[in-house]
Amino acid sequence: MGDYVYVSGQTPLDPDTGKLVEGDIAAQTKRIFLNLEAILSAAGLSFEDVVKTTVFLADMGDFAAMNAEYATHFASPYPARSTIGVAALPLGARVEIELVAKR
Repeated sequence: MGDYVYVSGQTPLDPDTGKLVEGDIAAQTKRIFLNLEAILSAAGLSFEDVVKTTVFLADMGDFAAMNAEYATHFASPYPARSTIGVAALPLGARVEIELVAKR
């Protein structure tokens, strides 16, 4: 394996049902971070190893609520982040997040 782990965009799918979680942007963001945590853990990594994230929002008006949940998962020094407004996301999700972590 190389030094970097690239995690493709994760939407707020419940791994038990395979369906989009119900709820607002905070609930969807929380589910994504649970999914990302499981992926990082399987690679022997944690959020402390994340160096870059990209957040895709279907509504930029959701930024503050998404950011409040997002902030609970990282500490200083924070990873670089881009946030992009998009027209639509798979299955009607309101948010999608991808990341890069370094071993």
